[in-house]
Amino acid sequence: MTESKQEPHEGPRTESHDPAMTEALAAFMRRGWADGEREVDRAPVADWTGPRRQRLAERFPRDLLVVPAGTLKARNNDCDYPFRVDSAHVWLTGNQASDAVLLLDDGEPTLYFRPRSSRDTDEFFRDRKYGEFWAGRRPSLGETEQRLGLSCRHIDELPSALEKADRARVRVHHGVDPDVDRLLDSEDDRDGELAVALSELRLVKDAWEIEQLQLAVDITWRGFDDAIREWDRVLAHGERWLEGTFWRRARMEGNDVGYTSIVAAGPHATTLHWTDNDGPVRPGELILLDMGVEARSLYTADITRTLPIDGTFTPLQRDVYDLVFKAQQAGFDAAKPGAAFTDPHEAAMEVLAHGLADLGLLPVSPEEALDPSSKVYRRWTMHGVSHMLGLDVHDCSQAPPEKYAKGPLESGHVLTMEPGLYFHTEDELVPDELKGIGIRIEDDVLITDSGCHNLSGRMPRSADEVERWMAALRT
Repeated sequence: MTESKQEPHEGPRTESHDPAMTEALAAFMRRGWADGEREVDRAPVADWTGPRRQRLAERFPRDLLVVPAGTLKARNNDCDYPFRVDSAHVWLTGNQASDAVLLLDDGEPTLYFRPRSSRDTDEFFRDRKYGEFWAGRRPSLGETEQRLGLSCRHIDELPSALEKADRARVRVHHGVDPDVDRLLDSEDDRDGELAVALSELRLVKDAWEIEQLQLAVDITWRGFDDAIREWDRVLAHGERWLEGTFWRRARMEGNDVGYTSIVAAGPHATTLHWTDNDGPVRPGELILLDMGVEARSLYTADITRTLPIDGTFTPLQRDVYDLVFKAQQAGFDAAKPGAAFTDPHEAAMEVLAHGLADLGLLPVSPEEALDPSSKVYRRWTMHGVSHMLGLDVHDCSQAPPEKYAKGPLESGHVLTMEPGLYFHTEDELVPDELKGIGIRIEDDVLITDSGCHNLSGRMPRSADEVERWMAALRT
């Protein structure tokens, strides 16, 4: 680690409404402050990031790989969105702070980031974005080296390091940090190959990642429990109350929600990604809750339960629910190493297509509807049954098709299992009694050496279990 003298910014990030700083006050603020290092523990993830970096470096021997964390983004005027680090960066480093860049030079890592400001500049008390008075204490270079097990340098040294590099051996993870993109303004196929590798290498989860995903699932379950316990207030205040209740658990035990919660009561459940969450919750209808906690490690759960709002399914609601439940079980049975990623989807779709025929909805036989040239059953089940899960709710999206969507399942993959049926109120091809019903059941599945393990399998899932769950927590 090199502790270089920190140069000040072009100017402190102040606002027009800030009181003027007199020279007397500035001089007074510059003295009398402790400036010591703190003892920090080594982060548990640091034992795992080294092997991950090594696997990446082996893909690109002798290259200089540039993987940014990202920077702050304005929400409105001078207010920023809460920062969330880029997933590839945190997977390789464990760092969750903004304005950081990992350089992996022929396997040798250096983390460039913005440490706490020294007391020989005005940044710590004048800078709204990064000053300690305004934004809180950032760790020093030495503290970060101790916590993450990485050589660290000041982010201000990054331009010089990149200027000296041979661009022919540089690969950059573009689209994360605009400042880094400007420094390396030419994007080519080599950079695209890095993005693909960063997704592909994350497909198979290590033991620490699986532990974090299980933690996220367990917290998510507690968030569902919280919502049911507050059901009287949910009935009084609608979808907003339930969203807020779940978010409270996510912030208390985790980092945040892993994605915008879907709290869809009644006909809102037929909108696949309903996120307005501003409608009423009415007895006699169903409510679809697609919610997941992002743990403090940033791994997220993704779980859906569809609940009867008054605690009991009607006979028709139960029939549709049981059909979706049966389809999900078929997906579980098909999920095993060596099976195609699409096998659980196809197994679930076969169940749904036959069920839709039993409901008298299909214009052709189930076999004809399932034919690749037809797929008309999809009118009522448009989405796939699975996607990979990890640091991102739709994880590893840039992995090559032969390793993901068109490839085989492997031990260590974590994916969702989420069949659903959706009958829109405007759909003139369904009977009135089905209109406005949307049902999805979603669990998070780990592929094992012998089959699959449902990480969220302890959560109530069948219709009977859901009714007992609601009855027990509402008393």
